[in-house]
Amino acid sequence: MIEGWNRGDAAAFAADFAQDAELVDFEGTVHKGRDTVIAAQQPVFDTVLKGSRLVHGEVHFARVVAPDCAVVHHRFGMTMAGEEEPPPSRYFLQLFTLVRQNGRWEIATLQNARLVSLESAMALDAQAAT
Repeated sequence: MIEGWNRGDAAAFAADFAQDAELVDFEGTVHKGRDTVIAAQQPVFDTVLKGSRLVHGEVHFARVVAPDCAVVHHRFGMTMAGEEEPPPSRYFLQLFTLVRQNGRWEIATLQNARLVSLESAMALDAQAAT
């Protein structure tokens, strides 16, 4: 998935999603189905996120919660084209639900969230109020 993102290839990015998977992006938009994820992601890779890379990925936990169901908590940073390191505002966490089907583990749901400190959130709120 990360390699697909780093190549700007939405089909490769979504290859491990179940056909009926749901992805919730960090803005809260819900994309239902692998084909919808691909259709939504490729134009973003081709424009706003062109040349972006996911870096410093770290799995904080992975746990099998039922025989064919697992959850994974992953954190990472995102650089934009030309950046060496992501700024603090571009770190994210992902919570995956994985199911074992079709002879492999597939992503059933993926929830993305931006990691923002309370202080940063309050500063954004104050700026928006002015």
